[in-house]
Amino acid sequence: MAGDLLASAVPRAASYTIGASKVRSLGHINDFRSAIAGLAQDEEPALIAIRRELHAHPELAFEEHRTAGVVARELARLGISARTGVGRTGVVGTIQGGRPGPVLALRGDMDALPIEERTGLAFASQNPGRMHACGHDVHSSTLLGVAAILAKLAPQMAGTVRLLFQPAEEILGGAAAMIADGALDGVDVALGFHNHPEMPVGTFGAVRGATYAACDRFRIVVRGVSGHAAYPHTTVDPIVAAAQLVTTLQTVVSREIGPLDPCVVTVGAIHGGTVHNIIPDSCELLGTVRTLSASVRMQAEAAVRRICAGTDATLRTVSELHWAPGVPPTVNDDGVLQTAIAGVTRQLGEVLVPCEASMGAEDFAMIAERVPSFVLRIGSGAAGRNDHLHNSHYQPDEACIGLGAQALAGAALELLG
Repeated sequence: MAGDLLASAVPRAASYTIGASKVRSLGHINDFRSAIAGLAQDEEPALIAIRRELHAHPELAFEEHRTAGVVARELARLGISARTGVGRTGVVGTIQGGRPGPVLALRGDMDALPIEERTGLAFASQNPGRMHACGHDVHSSTLLGVAAILAKLAPQMAGTVRLLFQPAEEILGGAAAMIADGALDGVDVALGFHNHPEMPVGTFGAVRGATYAACDRFRIVVRGVSGHAAYPHTTVDPIVAAAQLVTTLQTVVSREIGPLDPCVVTVGAIHGGTVHNIIPDSCELLGTVRTLSASVRMQAEAAVRRICAGTDATLRTVSELHWAPGVPPTVNDDGVLQTAIAGVTRQLGEVLVPCEASMGAEDFAMIAERVPSFVLRIGSGAAGRNDHLHNSHYQPDEACIGLGAQALAGAALELLG
């Protein structure tokens, strides 16, 4: 992120009255700005109510049937045509502008996480072991807010807005499923967004180039020869080999990848053995590799494969490496970023704060691979709280919904020209 972006406080939008004749007569950029602010404020109570409804009924990847129903209901209320069942449980809405122009896709995700909620909120999850701990309930309601604003401004808008309410982001599969069902057909440019609780509500962020990481997973099954723990010389111990792998894999980052090239290699699980006095036949490791470039991604995979082979040669084990490629890095198009940010600042003022690329992954990357795209970061941090995403106590400041809708509507109009 460019270092010259400064944060500034963002007050809630002033009150405006927008009648039908006012919307129809909009012709100046200041009229659009005022209209967006007024419409966002008008919709904010309903958007917060929708967010709380979704929060109370979280659904996991490709199970978002109730959530998709709420989205379809709200789009119908706004008079927006919608297609359901896209990418299994996704919803696509279409807003046609009054003048010719490009097709802009706006994407928000809908799925929850397998986490037990511990917030104590009155609208806490009613589904045991499931929680909106990443804010996809916020994303869905924010995108509905953008839909409400742009639907009112459509007669004066150029081009077409395609609203993508996406399932299954948490398992990095929903974007590909929607693309396979034609959600990106004819799209010229795309805009994504994500709430960030480490950023105060009212601030926004952007990262040039790669903004989120590629995510690959691996499973290593280390096979040895079992036997009595008292006679290790008669065995081939897979647990010792697995322990050496955990340590040696850390050298991929510290001794093979350039220090200015971000890379993460994490072993998140080890399974092996049953009791204290038996050396088992096998031991399993599960892990992930995160990178921000295609070249480092390839280099890291090659290193993991070589280390497995070297450990086998040293300790007489036989390792099976199962490599599961995930999504590529999410790369912001510089031109789309510049234009979108101009729309955000035109709408809300100097609200950008410096931020860095994240080693978290996003399957919006599948969209950004196909069309010029940009992901806006929306501050959702509440004063006095330091909750993180994927946390059982996560509570975003709901003011980010209306402010996010304003920012995205401003960015969309700027991108549509």
